[in-house]
Amino acid sequence: MAVAPGITHAIPLPYGPLGAFLCDPLSFQMQARERFGDVFRFRIGPVVVHFLFHPEHVRRVLHEHPKNYLRGWQYRLMRRIFGDSLTVSEGAFWLRQRRMAQPAFHRQRLAEYTGVMVDAASGLVSRWRDMAAEEEEKVIEARREMSRLTLGITSRTLFDRDVSHEADEVGQAFAVLGQYFEYRLHHPFGSPSWVPTSTNRRFKKAVSTLKQIVTAIVRERLGDEADRGDLLSMLVQARDEETGERMTADQLRSEVLNFLLAGYETTATALTWTWYLLASHAPIRERVCQEIKAVIGDRLPSAADAPRLHITRAVIQESLRLYPPIWVVPRRVVANDEIGGFRIPARSTVVLCPYVTHRHPAFWDAPDVFDPDRFTAERMAGRPKEAYFPFLGGPHQCIGNEFALLEMQLVVARVLQEFDVTLRPGQVVKPIASLGLWPDGPVWLTVKSRA
Repeated sequence: MAVAPGITHAIPLPYGPLGAFLCDPLSFQMQARERFGDVFRFRIGPVVVHFLFHPEHVRRVLHEHPKNYLRGWQYRLMRRIFGDSLTVSEGAFWLRQRRMAQPAFHRQRLAEYTGVMVDAASGLVSRWRDMAAEEEEKVIEARREMSRLTLGITSRTLFDRDVSHEADEVGQAFAVLGQYFEYRLHHPFGSPSWVPTSTNRRFKKAVSTLKQIVTAIVRERLGDEADRGDLLSMLVQARDEETGERMTADQLRSEVLNFLLAGYETTATALTWTWYLLASHAPIRERVCQEIKAVIGDRLPSAADAPRLHITRAVIQESLRLYPPIWVVPRRVVANDEIGGFRIPARSTVVLCPYVTHRHPAFWDAPDVFDPDRFTAERMAGRPKEAYFPFLGGPHQCIGNEFALLEMQLVVARVLQEFDVTLRPGQVVKPIASLGLWPDGPVWLTVKSRA
């Protein structure tokens, strides 16, 4: 077995490849793949990091040998926020939590959430209509609007309470978490979290804000175990099929926080990028509008419409290809392995990057072009499944992936029934790699009533 190409000497901070990675991790990895190929490594003191870009490597790590590639030190920070939730746990505890949460995302249950999704999207449409007189254009900021919308949907389906009126407070808390995550990425050897620096204090306050909101709701629900048709009701009532045990209050809080982040922040980011792309490509936007008109007409969309909104779903899939909210997947190597003909030693780190693999020229023609037709059955047939993994894959695939796709389809359909959406001229929006793959600034859209 060979040693992967790359830079193997200790790298003095903040220079060298590590400095380049910290300054612009997306460009760094894109350039590394072009220069070194599908396996690239560098050493940071005693730590060896392997970047893996080929779909076969993704399959090896996520599907074939997931027990050999565990969540490493990068997840300790997330554990401080979410506790031992599905996002950060491993082994038997993770499997137990997964089994207990899985029924909440059954297809029949998803159909029951559709009314909440459409109702929230209709509320957004009404508010935009009220903000502007007929025939007038209204400029809105996409990420702010999508954050408020997805927080309402997530909170109502998660614990039967609309907290969208707290969107600014919750949004600010998640923004602070993102800034802290980015800070720790850039300063891996900075002050420990227990040191009372201003950065650490802001982080602790943000975590406290989120936990207070969720803890109050969980405590209230534990005193009333009636099934309200939401996810929290199912988690409260769920029992482990082997032991008969229920989740503790702490476990419930951890899972609710986990689903709140995934359903609110991640979906809002994905919708923001979808609107950015649709607003920038009039011919594709018109195709989506024609499909919505043919499938739904003037009535409200329903879960039954989703399988027939082929172009709409393809637009969302292509948006997730170009701008996957989960842009990096680090894993700790348990035992020696071989990937792509190269030795992957135990106690090293491997990094998968959906952003780079989704642009791999061997599997995607003109990879930087927005082309939803990549997701027709004919063009998908010759492409490895692991060339596309916005929701990860294998046992740890995102449990709410179908929930998110359904929500985005219905939101796009409901908005385009009422409005034409264009990008305000002169904007240049770029992705920034932080807690998620966020736009580097506001995304200003012009919305005009179709009436």
